Amino acid sequence: MDGDKSRKEAHAKNKQCSNQKSSASQATNHQPTNHPSSPQSHSGCGESSQPVVPSPEFSQRAVLASGEVLTSPQPLPTPRDHRHSLSGIGTANGAISVNSPVNAVVKASSTGTLYASSPFHVHNSKRESMVSSAAGDFLSNFPSLSCSGPSLGNFGPLNGSCSANSGKTANGGFDADLFASGHVFFPPSSPLGSSPPQNQSQANYNWQATKTSVKERLAYLYNTDTMADIQFKVGKPPAHQIISAHKFILSIGSAVFDALFNGRLATSDSIIEIPDVEPAAFSALLRFLYTDEVQIGPETVMTTLYTAKKYAVPALERACVEFLKRNLSPDNAFMLLTQARLFDEPQLAALCLETIDKNTTEALGADGFTDIDLDTLCVVLERDTLGIRECKLFSAVCRWAEAECIRQNLIPPSSEHQRHVLSRALRLIRFPLMTVEEFAMGSAQSGILEDREVVELFLYFTVNPKPSISFLDVPRCCLTGKEQVVSRFCQIESRWGYSGTSDRIRFMVNRRIFVVGFGLYGSIHGPTEYAVNIQIIHMDSTKVMGSNDPTFQCDGTTSTFRVMFKEPVEILPNTSYIACATLKGPDSYYGSKGLRKVTHESVSSGKVTFQFTYAAGNNNGTSVEDGQIPEIIFYT
Repeated sequence: MDGDKSRKEAHAKNKQCSNQKSSASQATNHQPTNHPSSPQSHSGCGESSQPVVPSPEFSQRAVLASGEVLTSPQPLPTPRDHRHSLSGIGTANGAISVNSPVNAVVKASSTGTLYASSPFHVHNSKRESMVSSAAGDFLSNFPSLSCSGPSLGNFGPLNGSCSANSGKTANGGFDADLFASGHVFFPPSSPLGSSPPQNQSQANYNWQATKTSVKERLAYLYNTDTMADIQFKVGKPPAHQIISAHKFILSIGSAVFDALFNGRLATSDSIIEIPDVEPAAFSALLRFLYTDEVQIGPETVMTTLYTAKKYAVPALERACVEFLKRNLSPDNAFMLLTQARLFDEPQLAALCLETIDKNTTEALGADGFTDIDLDTLCVVLERDTLGIRECKLFSAVCRWAEAECIRQNLIPPSSEHQRHVLSRALRLIRFPLMTVEEFAMGSAQSGILEDREVVELFLYFTVNPKPSISFLDVPRCCLTGKEQVVSRFCQIESRWGYSGTSDRIRFMVNRRIFVVGFGLYGSIHGPTEYAVNIQIIHMDSTKVMGSNDPTFQCDGTTSTFRVMFKEPVEILPNTSYIACATLKGPDSYYGSKGLRKVTHESVSSGKVTFQFTYAAGNNNGTSVEDGQIPEIIFYT
């Protein structure tokens, strides 16, 4: 009986001790952590006064949403899913240690300090909300919180340590409410006290903090995968490129992109193919939309202009046109003219044509001339302002016809084939403007003209009255309107000798004109032939603007005789030039009582004012008052 009574008392005592332990465990998980600094003792239950160290088989516990702690006799296996509930265990000194097989170990000592070696992953699923609730309850027990470790999800790094009162950090750090909301995400764990290595493939974290303006933030996103929601496959294979972008940024910069992404027929494709655009040009377009920066060069300006027009970005179009204007030259004038007509840029086309007018010979000699299309060729040949002799223009057109025959596979490029490809352009050549010698040595022998046309033109050159012909005879360029002559002497004298030096006079005009030749005096000894060199020299640069070495016949009268340049010479307003003539022949007449200022007026062209001054240096005695070069022949 005594034995049975002793056993019953021992059994009751053990049951009471077990209930006390269970109560203590629940208190540890629910009450605020105002723990005593000394370890707790559990006398009366057969326990030692020393802190209890849990054995290895009880090292894993699961924290449920209800706050209960379930202890398993064996360690929990590592789950495949990283979204695993947190495990907690109470220690004898009142501190709490939370372990996760996936995430880092988080410890809380009796001082209320929380050490986080790595953040947690908490997701918004039903199962995981239980975890965030339990974790939030856990962290809310720490009024004073100190954290060390790496970043907390998408909310920036926790550098060093951060402290907060009532469960919150001071400088945008961590708080229990935020953690419990289920919006904080933590990567897998690393060893306690160390930071996890940065993933180089991931975007730069917290990059926004280093950008002080919207422009800087958008520039950072340019040509990156950060937040990108659309991709373009640009160019033709195999040279195409994949370029990432952001629909919102493209939509606010281009009506075409806006319709593509947000319109009634918006695309749902994640990759959009653009085979007709060069990758470099598309990148230049995106750079402009993201940063307002224009990055173009001679090699990419035309493709960028095409891309800007395709996606309706007029500001970039204007930047391309301005770039072309600044870099326009006789060498690329024809190439840019073709592109300007193709892209419907009338202002650029007009500038190209003006450059061709001023530098016709150089422009026709450039490689780009033979690459133009027939329509562009006709536009140029129709102009009355080309500064070139018609025989040289015909030679350049023949070169174009040969290149066009090759492009059309008309081999060999015979005269018949050239006439065929020229078609209507042939009628725009103004053969009547040639001299009879130029026509006989060039055009008549080219084989491009029919025999009937050759006879017709020879009759035009040799008989009076001239017969009607099927080719235009309207003068070009400087040759528009009527030829005009300014005379600077009031009286004619004799005699004027020549010793191999040049007669020179300096002049200036008030408006742009084209000088085509000089009127010179002839021999006082009857009909004679003179050999002469004529030049116009730019005063400041000493550049020879035009020259020729013709001969001329005089009849012994006091009349002047025409000596012409090969091409018209452009004379700019308010700029000093020197007219120069070097004659070889007998003594001639000369002019006297010269005028310093002469105003020439015509009904069609208005007024042109010439000012004549002395040309310093060896000028064979010619001055403002008397000498040679009595006339300047020009067109306005």
